[in-house]
Amino acid sequence: MNTLSWRSGKSPIRKTSQHGVALVTALLVVSLATVAAVAMATRFQVDLRRTANLLNGEQAYAYALSAESWAYVVLRRDLQDSKHDSLDEDWSTALPPLPVEGGFVNGRVEALQGRFNVNNVVNVNGSVNKVQLDYYKRLLDLLDLEPGLAPALLDWLDGNIDATFPDGAEDDEYLLADIPYRAGNRPLVDVSELRLVKGYTAEVMLALEPHVTVLPVPTPINVNTATPVVLRALHQQLDESDIEQLIEARDETAFTDLKEFLAQDALAGLNLAVTTDIKTEWFSVLTDVSIGRGRARLESILFRKTDKPQIVSRMRTAKRIPDEETGDED
Repeated sequence: MNTLSWRSGKSPIRKTSQHGVALVTALLVVSLATVAAVAMATRFQVDLRRTANLLNGEQAYAYALSAESWAYVVLRRDLQDSKHDSLDEDWSTALPPLPVEGGFVNGRVEALQGRFNVNNVVNVNGSVNKVQLDYYKRLLDLLDLEPGLAPALLDWLDGNIDATFPDGAEDDEYLLADIPYRAGNRPLVDVSELRLVKGYTAEVMLALEPHVTVLPVPTPINVNTATPVVLRALHQQLDESDIEQLIEARDETAFTDLKEFLAQDALAGLNLAVTTDIKTEWFSVLTDVSIGRGRARLESILFRKTDKPQIVSRMRTAKRIPDEETGDED
């Protein structure tokens, strides 16, 4: 029988070999299809999660705008009910984490005139304001920062291109940087711009930020909300004990009249050249919202002079917890 099969040209070995090739091919096709299916399913899950994160981020931003509206109403009501602004008023109370659907909302309002407006260093016409510049120098000294930071800031803000001797800086200084740029020669728009000025390192900014702000018009210092360092810089003869007395007095009862503040024993015989006040027109509303993995941070600047505060600017940042599986953050 085997002899007949051999003579007829039918080889059992060849037939078995063909079956094996077909089986391997089928397994290969199934493997490729499985890999493709798994890749498609994984990609679908990533896209689905990314879409959910985007939706959570937009929802968080909507809640942040709602918190801004809440601050608007509170500040408007405060203007109607009070002729001064102090840290014991409703607007100054930070919101505890408020639960909302899917997450939490945090928010607080800050009176920006409790800080020194660095744009005050120059007048509206771009010339130096010596009184304000001297104040800024005292503020730097109290923070143990280099005095050369003052002339460097002055040159950045003033309208001329002449560097102040010895520590000023104009175009010839900044054009030598690794990435060349020119001096601003204009008022700052945001406090972060200080990082462009000569000498304003990250460490300097960390020390300065709680005590300075950037506003588009000259502003007085609100003595009811000023930080201790900002108060002490009002006059070179003020010491820590004087500031403790002033803060203790305003904590007991906020100053409702500027004459009441100037009549304090700690200020006896002192002439304050820097303009002060007991009310605030500029406020910052800071809101942090978390919805699922979505995060939204909103900083709004409000100008309140009439019973209709104006939202001057908004700065939005968004961040979410990195995905444990994909590592995706955006």
